[in-house]
Amino acid sequence: MATLTIVVLIVVASVAGFSSPRWLDRAVLKPYLIAQGSGYDRVFTSGFVHAGVGHLLFNLITLYSFGFALERVIGTTSFVALYLCALVTSGVGTAIKHREDPNYRSLGASGAILGVLFASIVYFPHSRLMMMFIPIPIPAPLFAVGYLALSYYWSRTSKDYINHDAHIFGALTGLAYVAVTDWRAVEGLIRYLTG
Repeated sequence: MATLTIVVLIVVASVAGFSSPRWLDRAVLKPYLIAQGSGYDRVFTSGFVHAGVGHLLFNLITLYSFGFALERVIGTTSFVALYLCALVTSGVGTAIKHREDPNYRSLGASGAILGVLFASIVYFPHSRLMMMFIPIPIPAPLFAVGYLALSYYWSRTSKDYINHDAHIFGALTGLAYVAVTDWRAVEGLIRYLTG
């Protein structure tokens, strides 16, 4: 399955980055560099390396929790296409937004994984999800709205090192991908919400 292959690639790339700061620096997304006409490959490579073990584990748990089920429903080819679309969209969106900041850096698979998570919400709207700081199950559609609202707020106000914009770009890509490739799933979500 593609989900397992992606997990292995992320682990291998991240462990290589942990042991080689030079390799990590070569993979990380630098929007200013792209704006100057080079480093385009970093839109892709940055989505496989992580800043630390905690960052890596959080992303892998999320991908593991939603990737296998989604891949079974939409098929391997479509799953890989979704993953790559969300990866590239979140990287390109970040590169455009931060193109004038020579010190900005971004890395991690969060954007791509949020694409998988939000596509899963369309296919499995009856599921319940939890946020780390709210330890109660939340209906998936409500989780989606809340997560996007919080990500938007955090992207405007937070001073942390989390690329909340990549989360937004990835999540919206996941929703758009399903709308374009399987409108019946969107209709099923609408029926669930209005029924």
